Amino acid sequence: MGQSRVREEGTRQRGPHTGGSDGDREPHGVGALRVPGARRPSEAEQDAPDAGGPPTESGSRRRGKRSRARRGKRRIGRWVAVSVSVLILGTAGAGYAYYAHLNGNIRKGERSSADSDVRKATPNAAGQVPLNILLIGSDSRNSEANLKLGGSKESVGAKPLADVQMLLHVSADRRNASVVSIPRDTKVDIPRCTDPGSGDEYAATRGLINTTLGRGGPGCTLATWQELTGVYVDHWLMVDFAGVVAMADAIGGAEVCVKDNVYDGPKPNVPGGSGLRLEKGTWPVQGEQALQWLRTRHAFESDIGRSKAQHMYMNSVIRKLKDQNAFTDTGHLVDLAETATESLTVSQEIGTVKKLFDLGMTLKDVPTDRIAMLTMPRVPDPANPAAHVLPAPGEADRLWEMLREDLPLDGKPGAKKPAPAATASEDAAAAPADIGVMVRNGTGVGEAAVRGRAAAVAAALDGRGFTGARTDRTPEAERRTQVLFPSADLEGDARAIAAALDVPGSAVRTSTEVSGVTLIVGADWRTGDTFPKADPVSGPPENTETVMGDDEGACMDIYAPYRF
Repeated sequence: MGQSRVREEGTRQRGPHTGGSDGDREPHGVGALRVPGARRPSEAEQDAPDAGGPPTESGSRRRGKRSRARRGKRRIGRWVAVSVSVLILGTAGAGYAYYAHLNGNIRKGERSSADSDVRKATPNAAGQVPLNILLIGSDSRNSEANLKLGGSKESVGAKPLADVQMLLHVSADRRNASVVSIPRDTKVDIPRCTDPGSGDEYAATRGLINTTLGRGGPGCTLATWQELTGVYVDHWLMVDFAGVVAMADAIGGAEVCVKDNVYDGPKPNVPGGSGLRLEKGTWPVQGEQALQWLRTRHAFESDIGRSKAQHMYMNSVIRKLKDQNAFTDTGHLVDLAETATESLTVSQEIGTVKKLFDLGMTLKDVPTDRIAMLTMPRVPDPANPAAHVLPAPGEADRLWEMLREDLPLDGKPGAKKPAPAATASEDAAAAPADIGVMVRNGTGVGEAAVRGRAAAVAAALDGRGFTGARTDRTPEAERRTQVLFPSADLEGDARAIAAALDVPGSAVRTSTEVSGVTLIVGADWRTGDTFPKADPVSGPPENTETVMGDDEGACMDIYAPYRF
């Protein structure tokens, strides 16, 4: 009804104008805008004749009234146009101000606090590369909110520990994903790190991986993961206790399941506990109760059980977000953005709302039945078998290799990967007999080096036509096999050496520490004439637990002392 009226009024026939120009005419449509306080001419004034004879006194008065009305309406039209313009600009300004507000919420830090020779994966012919994001849970009590949620006053001021560490790997084609946890009490080699805030330097050492957060911040934790796995980690995201609670509330909680009644409270000689109390069955948890679930360790028997519970929670969250269309629901995204930007600390290269949004969209199209979550295969640390673990030789190495080569961890074949585009240096490889290569034995990591390993691999190269292979007795110990070259004109030769031994292309890199092509046989290749390739369809390694994203029936076992 109102719409018809606007059209009628905006197109009403007018009588001839006397002494006016086109500029005096009311702009089409403007007169239809109703402005509070504006006087509208009466029907009589609009329709009265103003031609056809000598003007009378009453006719002049009517024309004067119409002229004043037109001038008033022109002023009103201009005021309306200005007001609409201000409104549009104001709305855009408010949008920009809110965007700036969200960006201002984000806390950022350096991506890496240590030098690393690990390089990003080579793009395939389609220009695709996998994405690796390190998720860190800090146990910091250095805020009132965090202290209230757990810990004692004595812990205030202490350096935080990275008690939760997970690597999210999204395949290059974005069709499968995996999450790999490392237990907080895993003993690893920690590289030399520099705290970007204080400038404090920390010498390389061997210690527990959760201490890395206090040795240079999240960037040191990231560098340690790269040192251990050989996987290039693109970004890190870190959250503390209060952030977990806020994010759980913003998402609206997630469903979890326990096989028995559970109360994770203090026991004789076992103080503390998360406080989680649930009866047997499936329950929605959010806020502080979600934090309790994620922190529970004793009732789930160990840190390994806690990691499994965290994986169940994450899978439940992903399923819920997909069910809610949260990846495309603008209103929901705004709510999540507000909470996320207040709760997370991120590496600086993703420190804007747009980049975090783009990051979140990488999981949108990954089917839940192609999301595998597991914990690193491990063995007890002989120096402290009751408390500490080590990466399991062989199985952990196979896991890292699968991540480096972008192989799915769910046991299903991935999409056929386009072959990497050839480069000029690859085409320029010399004939095998004309390639010189030095072979070093670097197998002495974690255990004694394999005697004669460099000579055995050099002999394998010789048998393949690379008669210029020689052994190099330079002391070396490398966890991963590497093929190094000093300049671009030798890259083709280095890749030819790698291909002859089935060494993955990700192991080939430039280095100023060598004068020619150099093959370092690492601790991941202790036997055999060819590099042990990870089987793309064999599924996840042994000696670990895997939770699939579509497993809605996953349920936690409860350690007997914590049942009620």
